[in-house]
Amino acid sequence: MFSSPAFAQTAAGAQGGAATAFIQFVPLILIFVIFYFLMIRPQQKRMKEHRAMIDAVKKGDTVVTGGGLIGRVTRAAADDPEVEVELAPNVRVKLVKGTLQEVRQSGAKPAND
Repeated sequence: MFSSPAFAQTAAGAQGGAATAFIQFVPLILIFVIFYFLMIRPQQKRMKEHRAMIDAVKKGDTVVTGGGLIGRVTRAAADDPEVEVELAPNVRVKLVKGTLQEVRQSGAKPAND
């Protein structure tokens, strides 16, 4: 009296199986495309710019290391993976080029204090 009979459905859904599977993958493809343009591509661009900046370091440039030390490059070779940086008068250290965070050009003049 209160229950209705249940009827089995026919197999009409089997005809559009390929189209349904493609529609289910569309959101995943869109998410990957969005991640590529918002995260992966900008990071690759930043890495390429950083590599070009490090490769262009020359004697006399002021550099900032990954540890926050600021010094002036006293020896740098294009094919050498290391540079020599003077942190203070007569204090020179060798650094791996990959640890440099920023390269400031040598054309800046000191402030008059």
